[in-house]
Amino acid sequence: MEPTRVILLPGSVLPAQPAYGALIEALGTGVQAVAKDLELYADDEPPPGWSLDTEADAVLREADSRGWETFHLVGYSGGGAAALALTAKHPDRILSLTLLEAAWAGNWDWSAAHTELWKQYELLEVLPPTEFMSSFMRLGVKPDVVLPPPPPGPPPPWMSKRPAGIKAFLQNFKTYDLDRTRLAGFTGPVLFVLGGLSNPDDYGEIAERLATVFPDFRLEVFAERHHFDPPHRIEPDRLARLLGEHWSQAAR
Repeated sequence: MEPTRVILLPGSVLPAQPAYGALIEALGTGVQAVAKDLELYADDEPPPGWSLDTEADAVLREADSRGWETFHLVGYSGGGAAALALTAKHPDRILSLTLLEAAWAGNWDWSAAHTELWKQYELLEVLPPTEFMSSFMRLGVKPDVVLPPPPPGPPPPWMSKRPAGIKAFLQNFKTYDLDRTRLAGFTGPVLFVLGGLSNPDDYGEIAERLATVFPDFRLEVFAERHHFDPPHRIEPDRLARLLGEHWSQAAR
């Protein structure tokens, strides 16, 4: 039996390997998993003209380099938005789609609460780097969630790129045209994993909207998790079991 082939895209903060290392171990030897870093962070500054298409095209290049005509796709947060962009453009290449709290799902007639939240995200763009990350994290969770303090010692070198990268995502979300009709034409199974402590006006509403688009959509809630202690890092064994079930649906 051939191994299950999957590409995993991280979010806008952690690099791919620390983000997905525990999950890849939990998936075991029957899964050929590639944790692919974002093109956004290939250099010291975001590439000129960067967009979600930049990430989508890079995923296809990665798959092509491995001789993968089709594969399963997993994306977390900003990587989930890139996964949606790729699925809309090349649905024939994707066997199944898993969205781990995708950060954005196109331009909708959003609720008043979601619209107000995104006004707060826009205000982040003028904050100095010392305030940016803590304010960004605060918006992603319920008000009563206690976020952990930064780890002791100097931050890792890659952290200095994150404010500019997150701002690039936020800017692109304003203008990117995500084709909802093409998304609706994707017939493979779609799994959306949601943290019960994440901001419901953000990721919860995104899940609700996508449930009306994809014909084969499943929502799985991890009640004790939120966007910054996500299941792929904190509960990898449970998520690995879910993914195995999800991928088996695509094989039927």
